[in-house]
Amino acid sequence: MRLISVEQRRARLARRHRLTPAAKTNDVAATARDLVGLHATDPASIFLGATARMKRPSIDAVVSALYDDRTVLRMLGMRRTLFVESVDLAPVVQSAASNAVAARERTRLHGFLRDAGIADDPGPWLRDVERKALKALASLGEATAAELSAAVPELKEQLLLSRGKKYEATVSISGRVLLVLAAEGHVVRGRPRGSWISTQYRWTAAEAWLGSPIPSMPLEEARAELVRCWLRTFGPGTVDDLKWWTGWGAGEVGKALAAVQPVEVELGEAGPGLVLADDVESVRAPRPWVALLPALDATTMGWRHRDWYLGEHSPLLFDRMGNAGPTVWCDGRVVGGWAQRRDGDIAYRVLDDVGSEAMAAVDAAADQVHRLVGDIRYTTRFPTPLERELRG
Repeated sequence: MRLISVEQRRARLARRHRLTPAAKTNDVAATARDLVGLHATDPASIFLGATARMKRPSIDAVVSALYDDRTVLRMLGMRRTLFVESVDLAPVVQSAASNAVAARERTRLHGFLRDAGIADDPGPWLRDVERKALKALASLGEATAAELSAAVPELKEQLLLSRGKKYEATVSISGRVLLVLAAEGHVVRGRPRGSWISTQYRWTAAEAWLGSPIPSMPLEEARAELVRCWLRTFGPGTVDDLKWWTGWGAGEVGKALAAVQPVEVELGEAGPGLVLADDVESVRAPRPWVALLPALDATTMGWRHRDWYLGEHSPLLFDRMGNAGPTVWCDGRVVGGWAQRRDGDIAYRVLDDVGSEAMAAVDAAADQVHRLVGDIRYTTRFPTPLERELRG
């Protein structure tokens, strides 16, 4: 088998993840497509992940791509994670990942409705409420969950979640119903109320937002295409990496790989890996580079096995559930972490010796993030040990 070294993997990452100056672009949709989605669990991560890869970083450009040009959209996809996907990749993600998420969420919601005594036979009851919600949304054009609940009173019904646990909560069913409708591709998250980090989305019918419904694809074809996209961006990777990233079972991954027919390569201590058949040649090493990537960035979260770019820094830079915090990158490896302090300053700590030139570049990157964020203050959803320390 052909050997692909750690240095080669880092060179591929730098170029294909648009982290070198020569690879950067102001086309937000192209970045989302090349990364097979920007992680969107934390709203700030969408904007900081995209601007880290732009020649002329601009929050407004990302806002325009999301809500004006509508070349990208939020979708609940792989591993039930919220992503921002390019519109042209949306059919692949919808068929390969979102539909299965939607089916599981619908089953969960049926259970919640039954347990809450809202409906003994939740299937017909929920379908009736969904029809009313979609009709109201078509009339309103766009609406928040609260505004939609005013038009469809059934959406105000209450659910008790995580009964008996310390995070027990009572919520209206509107959020759960909209989650299912969004996962099925019927509605989309539009421009939120408030600033660009707000999660108070205005909801819109997908067909009205995009101009047409999200096209359907045969399941196996979509899964094969999603695997091709992942291998093009993240390859070489292991089968275990791919199973983790997609959230699929071994059989589902195996079928998709059989359709794609990748080539097996040797990754040294990491064992065997996979690349596309036309992607075995060496990649030229890029010029030195640094980047400050946000929490849950698509690059940091692209593989399950991360030693080749993370080293021994996982305990400081990831939480106990495996969620990545903000990271400092240098030449294809994670060398530290960063955080926004309460006063808005960007604090960072470099854990490896990267040299004076790289340190100066890290300082410049931190200053750029500070200027981009401006007066906005945000906290990450899954804080990590180093981030907590830097925040103070």
